[in-house]
Amino acid sequence: MSKVTISIDENKLEADFNNSNTAKALLEKFPLKLAMINLYSREMTYHFSKFIPAKKVKTSGYEVGDVGYWKSRHSFVIFYKQTGEVIGDLQIVGHINSDTSLLNAVGDTEVTFD
Repeated sequence: MSKVTISIDENKLEADFNNSNTAKALLEKFPLKLAMINLYSREMTYHFSKFIPAKKVKTSGYEVGDVGYWKSRHSFVIFYKQTGEVIGDLQIVGHINSDTSLLNAVGDTEVTFD
């Protein structure tokens, strides 16, 4: 596990990233500042222009606080609201251990990963 700090404005969220090849590929890009969009009022999303390795993708649900990579759209996501949806080609790369409720009031914004 790798500890990651996610900064949004003045707020900091703490996350643990797993040891998957996808998580490692993302960690190699850190520190990373991304212009993330608030999508479907359930997730913050960033679309990478290039593919990131993802060998363990599956169709699954998610938990509030999960950080994932959606292989189909090269998207890096932070899930902050549960809708019960099952998503295909999803690789969970980490989980935020802090309260994610602040994301309910955040629109599109820059997010920094360290």
